[in-house]
Amino acid sequence: MVCTTGDKYSLQRQCTSRSTFMTISAMGLGKGGGLLEKPTIEKTTPGCKSEFDLRKSRKTSPPYRVMLHNDDHNQREYVVQVLMKVIPGMTVDNAVNIMQEAHYNGLSVVIICPQIDAEDHCMQLRGNGLLSSVEPARGGC
Repeated sequence: MVCTTGDKYSLQRQCTSRSTFMTISAMGLGKGGGLLEKPTIEKTTPGCKSEFDLRKSRKTSPPYRVMLHNDDHNQREYVVQVLMKVIPGMTVDNAVNIMQEAHYNGLSVVIICPQIDAEDHCMQLRGNGLLSSVEPARGGC
């Protein structure tokens, strides 16, 4: 959600998906006693999901694994750097362990997450020259 503020008596919020627009204004000076106008809320556009709906669907969607495949083209240090750049919260130690597992076993689990995020991570890894794939995960995140 993108929030912008004007002066200290007005607040405007707009959902990034452009499905909801709300403006709240406070008029008055001094402590309290301000007059609040009724918020203006536009209806959600058919076919568009609100930010809340997207977060809810990600939490309830089945988990998927992003798999890293060993290749003979990329140096180990480069693989670690790409993992840390693409995967949010990836530490050096975790990236090294994932890289080594893929190097020795041919395959390693990078992250387990909702399908839409898994596909995005996979495409980013591929965009940086790494071999990766997505598969359904058994169990939970």
